[in-house]
Parts: sequence; structure tokens; C-alpha cells
Amino acid sequence: MFITKQNKESKEKYFKLLQIMGGLSNLFSESAVPFLHYRVSENIFCKAFSAENLSRSDCSADAKKEIESLKIGVGIKTFIEGNGNTYQKIAEFNKSRIIFEKFIDNSEKLVREISHMRNSRIETTKKMFGIDNIIYHCIARSKNNFSIYEENMAAVDTENIQNISKNGNSVFFDDKKENYLFNLSKSTLFKKFNTGQADISIPVNIIEDPYEALDRMFADFRPLNVLAPAKSYESVILPLYSTKYRETVPEKSGLNQWNAGGRPRDPNEVYIPVPSWIHLKFPDFFPDRETPFRLKLPDGTFLNAKMCQGNNKALMSSPNSALGIWLLRDILKLREGELATYEKLAEIGIDSVEIEKSGEDSYLINFKQLGTFEDFKDKYGTADRN
Repeated sequence: MFITKQNKESKEKYFKLLQIMGGLSNLFSESAVPFLHYRVSENIFCKAFSAENLSRSDCSADAKKEIESLKIGVGIKTFIEGNGNTYQKIAEFNKSRIIFEKFIDNSEKLVREISHMRNSRIETTKKMFGIDNIIYHCIARSKNNFSIYEENMAAVDTENIQNISKNGNSVFFDDKKENYLFNLSKSTLFKKFNTGQADISIPVNIIEDPYEALDRMFADFRPLNVLAPAKSYESVILPLYSTKYRETVPEKSGLNQWNAGGRPRDPNEVYIPVPSWIHLKFPDFFPDRETPFRLKLPDGTFLNAKMCQGNNKALMSSPNSALGIWLLRDILKLREGELATYEKLAEIGIDSVEIEKSGEDSYLINFKQLGTFEDFKDKYGTADRN
């Protein structure tokens, strides 16, 4: 799959970094099963294989790498191997309860809705980043060992869902290929991973006293002067919905600007709203209305963009249809004339975007999970929260 197509040098670097981090397990536990934090596994993978790190984006893949002209997305999972047949979390839907909570007492409808949402998120990830296929790269942890397994990240086969059963807060089902479990209390979907014969087995020597080892390694280290951090605003979060009426996308503005009256409009005309308090809190983040800038999309392509409307309350593209084609057609899969709704955003698990400054006239845009803007507003917002 992925790892077998990597060169010897990259694989050896990957195995070595895993062994080093596994060797430091006694910093965190006293188990013979090596510890590996999921963020560390993602960073090691991307560093060793020169893969694009997608972990900051809220999507179904943690990394992206081109192999033989195909762009492969990789979902990196690390878990205790156990008996080699365990359920592991693959998606959280806690912030999308408005979509499926009406089906809580109907297991079949619930399973089909969750499966539909899971499949939508996989397809959205592919479209966002221009990915052809997504795989799971699993690091199963056992006594003094890491085992590597890989398999396709398949969509739930909704035509073959069967064996739906409920046990307490758990709803079990399968699609004749994979076994799933949906936890009602945690709004989390699990998949059963069968880790039989390992593709690769990596022995791990856990250092008995990692503190002493690190002390020797940094014997010549001299503490640096502690300075107050410089004030830096490298990114802001913008909502894709109304900040006045939560969980609502206005019918004639924002993502539905094409539906506004007053003049003929392109069916793809949209803008991303910029609340006024963001300009007050981050006055130098965006350029003025006369200064265009480049906006890099998650798949690496660029749009020309600028601030528009009174008080710079709108981020738009030039032409103004380009942003709408990407948001409405490519990501939300809406037909021309179909209104964008908060329910549609919740279905794929996003309701805001992060705009990151990458240069004087260059910015990046990434989607963020439900509730991210509200968290950002709570942290940075002012009394003026329009």
C-alpha cells in the first residue's frame, strides 16, 4: 500500500524515530507496552516520508503524499493491539447531534444517517485536498513492539448495512465487509480493526530511566533567558454562518449571497463574513479594501481575494463566483439555486474556516470543525460581537 512503496532511507528513518519515541515511554507510564501519542505518530510519519501534514485541518486524513501520480490521504492510528481484533474510533459526531438526534430511538435510521455523514466527510476530505484515495496506517502497540498495518479507508457500504443491534449506549452494525459500533453517549463511530499478521514489526527497547538518559544527552545544555512572548496574530477564525442567529446560514447573505435581491447575481456569488470585532482585535491582519491578496486552498490551488463591503465585513474572491464554486459546488455539493444551510455544514462536520497569514499578500484557508469560531470568539472577542 503506502509504506511498501517508500524508499529504504525513508522507511529506516521512520522506524528509527518510532523506536526512539517508544524508548522514552517510561516518561509517561511504566508499562511494557510502548507509549506513542497520536500527534507524535502523525509528525513522525510526515517528517520521515516528507508528507504534507493535514492534522491541523478537521478532516478524515492526517497526511497526504503523492505516490506514482496518485495523491494518497493517510489516516494515522495508534492503539494497543490487544487480541488483534478491536474497535477503534474513526469519527466523532458530537457537534453534529442536530442532524441525527431525532433518530436516537430508531437504530436503523440512526445507522443510515451516521453512515451517510461518515461517507460525506470522507468525500469532502478528498475534494478539499485533491486526494484520490485514503488509507489507514495503523501502529498497533504490544509488549516491546510496534506493528504496522495498512488498509483502505472504505466508505460504509450503505446498500449492504445489516445486523443492526443495540446494546445499552452502543449500536452495532456491519456492511458485509467491516464491523462498526456507534456510541450514543459519545456520538462516536468506531470500526473494528483486525490486526492479524503484521506488515512490519518494529522492536522497541524501553529505556529504564529516560530522565537520566536525557540528562546525559543534554549535558552541555544551558538554560535560555525566559522572555515574554511576542504578540502575534498569525490566524483568525471566520464563521460560515450567522453570528447573530446561531446554527443558521442567512438566506440572502454569506454563503447565500447569490440569493440576495437588488441586482442580477451570479449563482455562485458568496462571501465569508468577517465580524467587526475581528478587525478591532486584529487590525493589521487583513489588508485594506484596495489591496488584493492570494488565498491558498487546501488542495494547493489559489484564488484571488480581497476585503469587500462596508467595514470590510466580507471576504470575497475575484471573480466573486470562484469562491462560491469551491464552497457551494465542490465542498457542499449543492445544486445551483439550492440554499446552503447549517444542517448541510453540520453533515460534513464544519462551520468555520481558519485564515492563516503566510506572507505579505498571501493567506491560507482551512476548514474547522463545528464550534471552532465560538471558541475563538470566547477567547478573543470583545463586547462588540456583531
